[in-house]
Amino acid sequence: MAEQPHAEGGASPKHETLMEKLADKLHVGGKDSSSSDSDNDERPRPSAPPAPAAEVKPSFPDSAATAAAEAKAKVFRLFGREQPIHKALGGGKPADVFLWRNRNISAGVLGGATAIWILFELLGYHLLTFVCHGLIFSLGVLFLWSNASSFINKSPPRVPEVIIPEDLVVNIALSTRYEINRAFANLRQIALGRDIKKFLMVIAGLWLLSVLGSCCNFLTLVYIVFAVLHTVPVLYEKYEDQIDSYGEKGWVEIKKHYAVFDEKVLSKVPRGPAKDKKH
Repeated sequence: MAEQPHAEGGASPKHETLMEKLADKLHVGGKDSSSSDSDNDERPRPSAPPAPAAEVKPSFPDSAATAAAEAKAKVFRLFGREQPIHKALGGGKPADVFLWRNRNISAGVLGGATAIWILFELLGYHLLTFVCHGLIFSLGVLFLWSNASSFINKSPPRVPEVIIPEDLVVNIALSTRYEINRAFANLRQIALGRDIKKFLMVIAGLWLLSVLGSCCNFLTLVYIVFAVLHTVPVLYEKYEDQIDSYGEKGWVEIKKHYAVFDEKVLSKVPRGPAKDKKH
């Protein structure tokens, strides 16, 4: 009987140690599971594919403006012109004068040209005489004014110093040289018989100039060209669409007649070699 409590006392420690072992195992298992969960959390997850970008559709005003621009570009223009009339005339101040952007300047230039034409053509004044008389009058007035300024207590006249810049003269010379060389090259191509169409156009232009030259002198011809440059471009710019529509119809008729003429006449004319022989 005395040994029973001892036995119970010996069994309880064993039971406690067994429970502690089980608890330790469960605790270790919990750590493993938590560590695995944390590892899974730390692993980088594949990112979702980016959403496709939304297609930007042009708005109705933009598409309408684009269509209008394309339609305008396809409209027939005289002489195959693709630029506005202002740029076709070279742009800058000369084009502004021809298109009457400033009416006072354009009217003054045209009025001055008209006065010169009347002076030389209608009144029979000569250029050399006019230049000499103008210089005599100007130098006489300035000379008397400069000497009399000390007696009349007025300041002498301020005569500006006129210097022609070298760059301007060089640019004009280079431009003139380029145009002359290009004209000679075109005349050479025509003389070699390679382009019958251009040959006929040049012959017709020269014949028209000869007719105009027989009707009026050089000064009148220059004035007519000057007056045309101050009237025709501004009228064409104002009524551009109507003139181009009539021009398109006329160009179609010209092409038809030229096709017939080419088939019956030009195709039978012998032509020169296509290329020069290079040695």
